[in-house]
Amino acid sequence: MKLMFASDIHGSAYYAELVKQTYNKEGAQRLILLGDLLYHGPRNDLPRDYAPKKVIPILNELKNDILAVRGNCEAEVDQMVLEFPCLADYCTVFVDGLFLFITHGHIYNTSNPPVHKPGDILIHGHTHIQAMESVDDYIYINPGSTSIPKNGNRHSYMIYENRKFTIKDIEDGSVISEMIID
Repeated sequence: MKLMFASDIHGSAYYAELVKQTYNKEGAQRLILLGDLLYHGPRNDLPRDYAPKKVIPILNELKNDILAVRGNCEAEVDQMVLEFPCLADYCTVFVDGLFLFITHGHIYNTSNPPVHKPGDILIHGHTHIQAMESVDDYIYINPGSTSIPKNGNRHSYMIYENRKFTIKDIEDGSVISEMIID
């Protein structure tokens, strides 16, 4: 199974459209959104082409393919306009013998990891900083932000396929980093 992960769109119609185009180009079976879909939040600058009302139809067009978790910028009113569930604090996915705990990162993170078994994988956004690393007895992966990257990171998304995670630049598709899980 091929999965695409994107996080922290923050109401950018430009980057939401790039997520949609990239998802179609990559040919993934599911698009997993790691929260902070429509709003930029008080700590972030406005992203390019900030237009939450334009993001709604872009994402709704993919509603049958999306798994989404709630970010710290989501509100109940977002669920009224988005046609896919977006208010769960986390979801879990079993794929290729791997257990993925998927969340936004403001509740469960490396400082407060979820209950897990050794070798499980914690995937979250929230920090806008890409990461692929072993932490204690689990693996932590963050695809970064599509619209407001921080710490010199590039605008990014992530692909999972055949036990391999690949973070890519959302604008040119170039590989930023990879991790293969043995």
